[in-house]
Amino acid sequence: MNFHLLRSYPASSVIQFFPRYPSPAPHRSRLFLVRSNLPFPNEKAMYHRELETAVKVVESACRLCVDVQRSLFSDEGQIVEKKDQTPVTVADFGVQALVSLELSKLFPSIPLVAEEDSSFIRSNNLVDPVVSAVSDKTSIDEESLSHDDVLEAIDRGGKNVFATGTKPATYWILDPIDGTRGFVKGSPALYVVGLSLVVEGDIVLGVMGCPNWVVDTSFQSTTDAQGYKNSSLQLGIIMVAHVGCGTWTKRLKSMLDCSTKISSDWTRCFVDGYSLVSNARFCIPESQTWESLPLSVLYKARIDDDNVGDKEIRLLSAYCGSLCKYLMVASGRASVFILRARSEKVIRVWDHAVGMICVHEAGGKVTDWKGSELDLAADQIERRSIYPAGGILVTNGTIHNQILQMIPSISSQV
Repeated sequence: MNFHLLRSYPASSVIQFFPRYPSPAPHRSRLFLVRSNLPFPNEKAMYHRELETAVKVVESACRLCVDVQRSLFSDEGQIVEKKDQTPVTVADFGVQALVSLELSKLFPSIPLVAEEDSSFIRSNNLVDPVVSAVSDKTSIDEESLSHDDVLEAIDRGGKNVFATGTKPATYWILDPIDGTRGFVKGSPALYVVGLSLVVEGDIVLGVMGCPNWVVDTSFQSTTDAQGYKNSSLQLGIIMVAHVGCGTWTKRLKSMLDCSTKISSDWTRCFVDGYSLVSNARFCIPESQTWESLPLSVLYKARIDDDNVGDKEIRLLSAYCGSLCKYLMVASGRASVFILRARSEKVIRVWDHAVGMICVHEAGGKVTDWKGSELDLAADQIERRSIYPAGGILVTNGTIHNQILQMIPSISSQV
């Protein structure tokens, strides 16, 4: 599928131009502000109705996460010790139920591919707290929402529910909470609610909500964002992408009290403009080390240090899941996210799908280590897994081929 950037913008847009390469990071940061429900005219977006629904439901899901997360902390802001993973479990299953309920109301014929099924909460007596978390966030009347409704909504996205065969398919992909360790860690860490739509085999739209993202252009890394001290900083963004219409962000309404007045402006996102691998800012999974990746043969990593020397690169530390790293690349805060495929771990489609279209529409590129696009239909039965050759490479596009050319010559040494 060919992704391209929209080159014409709404006549009513409030447009401001900023330098193309501000210091210290060369962002493609021309800033377009648009006041509307979506950042582009409906006639430009074939799936605008689906996208508007996705934005609303992800905002509601983020509010659910924020409310549940508060149960992790004392009044003094300290983490309350818990022997189990009850809060993150309630949020994870609650988001899946909420999203499934809302999507099935408007788009009942489109199936959902998601991470969870209800067997775990049934067997661990967690049905009541999940239903409670969902009941005040859904548009369905609370009195008419039954336990069975919630359980069936969760199972709508579970394994063995949706089978496509080899034909191109249309379906939603949901990651209820990507970055559960960050969720448990609390405000300093990042997690993402991610929802995308695949139509006849192609990702056509995506929405990511990140409640703890710091909305401040002075931050150049996720570590900076995670280390914030000023409580007045604006937290939370929602990122949207639609094929052919670009990638955009705005403040996340659900993070705010009803009395808080916020701007409804959308800001267009572009990947950064670094053209040399040695200058790029890298992200890797928390479960992998720089030394386990091919480029470690050529470059040593300096973590969150701008003063990199010869044969060194800057590695951004980030306590978050895969989707947040896609968000970092799409917004220009990182240049590269590289992940090595491992035989003992299956790569799930919900950890990547929404990030793929957000990066593509921001001007970046996503492939496996051989330069092939990720095949969402590789799992021909359920569309739940992907099998990239070597691993996944997410970049600003400019340095993509440089890295691909490095990998074959050195990967055998790692």
